[in-house]
Amino acid sequence: MNVLVTGGGGFVGSYLIDRLLARGYQVRSFGRSTQPALEQKGVEVICGELANSTDVREACLGMDAVFHVAAKAGVWGSWESFYQPNVVGTRNVLEACRTEGIARLVYTSTPSVVFNGQPIRGGGPEMPYGRNWLCHYAHTKAIAEKEALAANCDTLKVVALRPHLIFGPGDPHLLPRVIESVRAGRLKIVGEGTNRVDVSYVDDVAAAHLNALDALETCNAVTSAGQAYFISQGEPVELWPWLNQVLEGLGHPPLSKRMPLGLAYVAGAIAECVWKVFAKPGEPPITRFVAVELAKDHYFDIEAAKKDLGYKATVDMETALKATIEDLKTRGF
Repeated sequence: MNVLVTGGGGFVGSYLIDRLLARGYQVRSFGRSTQPALEQKGVEVICGELANSTDVREACLGMDAVFHVAAKAGVWGSWESFYQPNVVGTRNVLEACRTEGIARLVYTSTPSVVFNGQPIRGGGPEMPYGRNWLCHYAHTKAIAEKEALAANCDTLKVVALRPHLIFGPGDPHLLPRVIESVRAGRLKIVGEGTNRVDVSYVDDVAAAHLNALDALETCNAVTSAGQAYFISQGEPVELWPWLNQVLEGLGHPPLSKRMPLGLAYVAGAIAECVWKVFAKPGEPPITRFVAVELAKDHYFDIEAAKKDLGYKATVDMETALKATIEDLKTRGF
């Protein structure tokens, strides 16, 4: 099978490619930069921009299936900087799939598409899309996911996955950013410090993508095609003790200072205003979206993924954290 992975050089994409290669598939990666490490593994690497329809169509030539993993993530930036890769890029992938007769598409989404500012406890696929968006990432991913699922038809089967807080060896975002904030003295426990969240180990997330592809190739496509599925380790963790376990494993002092959610939210609103008015570089130290995410419960029901896709987290939390901490140590965190 010939398979394209957009964002194959990224965190999830690289793990996914390893699993695809292990199956003996012919793999092509599409992204913005060269990927010598992937080429050494026998992966064909094509460079281009998601927002360029010609680039995307050329990447899709001769493919049997596409994993659309690439996206611009983050909590800060202009609307266009998120809209172009996330929405226009997804539209280009969908059009290329139709034009090239590609029959299966697995779209990597995010639980942030159902963000509504309120605690989420065991939310399932029936949850409505969010409202009152506090960051462009969540908003643009929701637009893209809706369009991807709406494109599902007899000739193009589409499924979306929503993994939450992905971590593991090679993590370039979640835990490194936490550690950098700790080192800078910026991070405090927001709210009561008892909130529970879902986390997802990267290798299990990669496996979920293959589960989704397999489902689209079998009779399960009747159920799974056109649907979105939450993905996680299956048991929520208490966010702050979990983060402290990582910090202590790396030799950092645990977090103990606290900030009420209301104060953090106001601080985020002020910081956002300052960054906009003065066009300051980088990201604000806190935003309203981050304040809410750090303080409230966010965990989801993954029974549908288990039933329809055959998904099962296979790496226990102790093993996952040990591997993650050892990797962070080797990278100087």
